[in-house]
Amino acid sequence: MVKQIILAFFGSIFPVILFNIDRRKIIWTGFSGAFGWAVYLLVYNYNGSPVMASFCGAFTVGMYSEILARKLKTPTMQFSVPGIFPLVPGLTAYSTVNYIVEQKYNEAFSKGMQVLGVAGAIAFGIMLATTTFNLIMKVTKVKPKQKNF
Repeated sequence: MVKQIILAFFGSIFPVILFNIDRRKIIWTGFSGAFGWAVYLLVYNYNGSPVMASFCGAFTVGMYSEILARKLKTPTMQFSVPGIFPLVPGLTAYSTVNYIVEQKYNEAFSKGMQVLGVAGAIAFGIMLATTTFNLIMKVTKVKPKQKNF
């Protein structure tokens, strides 16, 4: 489990080079993927559903990205996009295409639905995290006192 989290850390660092993100934030993007994958593993081991685990991992990445973006004064996407890389169902998508080529359409349909479910869960997790964080910021925002002239 620790080995997977370390690999997720590095799997989130390498896209930083691809997307030309500021090198001073490279460690923080690694933590984004590591936290997301750790939550994924915890939920998957408890629940057994890759869709639910991906949603929880993406929600964690989204919240982490929102908090760190405010703290480091940088766009949220610099942490969320590399952070979801470990969650992307690449092997499952490959298996789907492989089953199609082998003309095993029932297995292809099953894997394809799983790919769509996980992809939707990742998108919904990031979106819900952003919406939740913005709602929390609006609710907790202290209004300045009005001055009477």
